Amino acid sequence: MSDASEWVPDRPTVPRLARAARDCHGCELWEDATQVVFSSGDPSASLVLVGEQPGDQEDRAGEPFVGPAGRVLDRALEAAGVPRAEVYLTNAVKHFRHRLRGKRRLHQKPDVRHLVACRPWLAAELDVVDPDVVVALGASAGRSVLGRTVRVGAERGRVLTDTGRPVVLTTHPSALLRLQDREGYAEAFDALVADLVTAAGARG
Repeated sequence: MSDASEWVPDRPTVPRLARAARDCHGCELWEDATQVVFSSGDPSASLVLVGEQPGDQEDRAGEPFVGPAGRVLDRALEAAGVPRAEVYLTNAVKHFRHRLRGKRRLHQKPDVRHLVACRPWLAAELDVVDPDVVVALGASAGRSVLGRTVRVGAERGRVLTDTGRPVVLTTHPSALLRLQDREGYAEAFDALVADLVTAAGARG
């Protein structure tokens, strides 16, 4: 395994990056995925949201955050007063990592090697979009954005400046799905909304 560097085009734009990513073989995940899932949203957005990887529905649709976690994120963005159409959405890893159980495809967390292999795509995206603030949704996204191990519980909700560009770390909305209809969901949802408000407020 190498990384995606050789597939990232010179003089990139978001559409050029998305087209080039279709041919990426920087790691093995492309072999079992339906397609690359690159990004959606405003390519000149002041706020970029980075998730972990596409899920089953995203892999089939070719667009990030269209499944259950995306619906949680939509509600959180609305509660935070941030229109989804005004943000740029992407993932640290562009292919769906999964294992089969019968006919079901079960999510598998990407390894660090997958985050490293896919990092050139995210770096190019952030250079092109040049947002005021990046929101890292979960530990995998945080590691990819910040280039180090992160602890969501200890670092969330603050404006981090490790990379020179403001970053706000928060939970991935998929974590809230495991709490639905259980005690603690409302508190977790409110915390996600508060982190998004913090990120929106840190824009220039």
